[in-house]
Order: sequence, then C-alpha cells, then structure tokens
Amino acid sequence: MLSIIEAAGWPIWPLILCSVIALAIIGERLWSLRQNVVLPKNMLVHTIQAFRQNGATPQLLTQLAATAPLGQILSAGLRNEKHSTAIMKEAIEESSHSVAIELERFLTTLGTIAAISPLLGLFGTVIGMIEIFGAQTPSGTNPLVLAHGISIALYNTAFGLVVAVPSMVFYRHFRTKVDALLVEMQMQAVKLVEIIHGERDV
Repeated sequence: MLSIIEAAGWPIWPLILCSVIALAIIGERLWSLRQNVVLPKNMLVHTIQAFRQNGATPQLLTQLAATAPLGQILSAGLRNEKHSTAIMKEAIEESSHSVAIELERFLTTLGTIAAISPLLGLFGTVIGMIEIFGAQTPSGTNPLVLAHGISIALYNTAFGLVVAVPSMVFYRHFRTKVDALLVEMQMQAVKLVEIIHGERDV
C-alpha cells in the first residue's frame, strides 16, 4: 500500500483524507440510523398507555424526548394535547424538521466527498500529465520522470473513483432511509394525535 501511495505522489493525500472521513461518516450513520434506535418498537403503544394512565406528565415528556427521535416528535404532540388537532399536528411538523436535521447529520459532507473525489482524482491526473510533459528534455525523454508522471495520473484517477462511488451509494442510501424514517415517525405521531382526540382507535 505504501508503494502505491508513493507512486501516486502528493495529490493522493487529499483523497486519502476524504476516504477516511467518508468511512467515519458511513460507520457513524449506519450505527445511528438503525431502526430500533430511531423508531423503537411499540413506543407508540407504550406512550398511549402511559398517557391514559397519568396524562402528559413532565416526566413522560422528558423520557420520550431523551429516548429516540420518534420520542421527540411524540413529546412535541403531547405537549399540546390540550389544544386542537391542527395545533398538535403543527407542533409535530415543527419537531419533525429538527429531527430531520439530526438524522441528516454529516450527510452533506458525505455527498460533498462523493462529488469532489473524482475532481481530486482529475487534479492528480493533471499533475501527472504535467510531469509527463516535463519528462521531455532537449536530450530526449527521461524514462523515470515519464513513468512517475503516468503512475500519478492513473493512480489518482482510479483512487478518486474508488472513493466517490461508495460515498455516493451510501449518501443516496442514507437520504432515502432518512426520508422513510421521517414519514413513518410522522404517521405514528399523527396517529397519536387522532387517538388522543378520539378520532380513531389504537
């Protein structure tokens, strides 16, 4: 691996930094966006049971908000349980926006890495081409400089694609997953509102 880095030259280092950041973001988001972390099973049922027993107590609201993103949205609705359905749904929508920001954390950075990695690879290619042209001397072509220029161009182009493709795949995957989670959370929160106001059964 070290020999490849040496052959790719200094333009490879920004790509290596991007790959490390991308791997860290992918690992963190895979861990944070697990279904049982964002949407704990039976949380809506337990919330309804606790509400019917004791009402929207501060303890229940605090516990919900600290448990999971779904709990934050449910607690936003419960805080306005004495108001109309429309106001409760508006509070849920506002809470959903803040939860969305939390779920989309680092995704902009991952998308940026996916977009700029091929450009960084292209930059390395340009540097390699400059070295190739620099191999031309009045006395002929310097084969060592020529070979080094070719290796810089090829390695950086390839590594730029190696970093960009997985980054883009995971970026799209996470964005789709976040959208699906938000829709499901909002549906459960609206169901809570309708149950509280007697508009539907559990």
